[in-house]
Amino acid sequence: MAFNINLFAGALKFGGARTSLFQVNITNPANGVADIQHPFLVRAAQIPAATIGALDIPYFGRQLRLAGNRTFADWTATIINDEDFAIRNAMEQWSNTINSFQGNLRNFGASSPALYKSTAQVTQFSKTGVPLRVYNFVGIFPTEVSAIEMDWASEGVSEFTVTFTYDYWEVSGGVTGNAGGN
Repeated sequence: MAFNINLFAGALKFGGARTSLFQVNITNPANGVADIQHPFLVRAAQIPAATIGALDIPYFGRQLRLAGNRTFADWTATIINDEDFAIRNAMEQWSNTINSFQGNLRNFGASSPALYKSTAQVTQFSKTGVPLRVYNFVGIFPTEVSAIEMDWASEGVSEFTVTFTYDYWEVSGGVTGNAGGN
């Protein structure tokens, strides 16, 4: 069975989900002017991971392993930088309003996390353009806006990454189910 290509092809009913068929939407609470550009200029991202930790309970020299708390790793988006720096500027402003560059102050008018946290979505599409799954990030905010590498030997378009942390993700929409829901 292990070497039967027909069985493999039969198991891969739709030809595999393509990693290049996705779109990202990020809602920036500090400067939303570039939000409309995200679906076009976010070049790379990930469908998020979710980890359930393990608890080790010692008992007479043995370890009983039980499921612990769920944790969510940081999420990173790679963004193509246009000459208007619209997304870069918006991300820097979001970061600055959380903790200002010079004054070490929050500039949202109040210290409530509800003001600086937001939402983002990663949508995976089928080869026919139908949304397969939508991953919704809840309570997201940037923790790092990366450097933009400059190099006289490079002929590429500049890009940068933004690393986000968030409270949790859930799945909504699409045709493949809602495994990440409540």
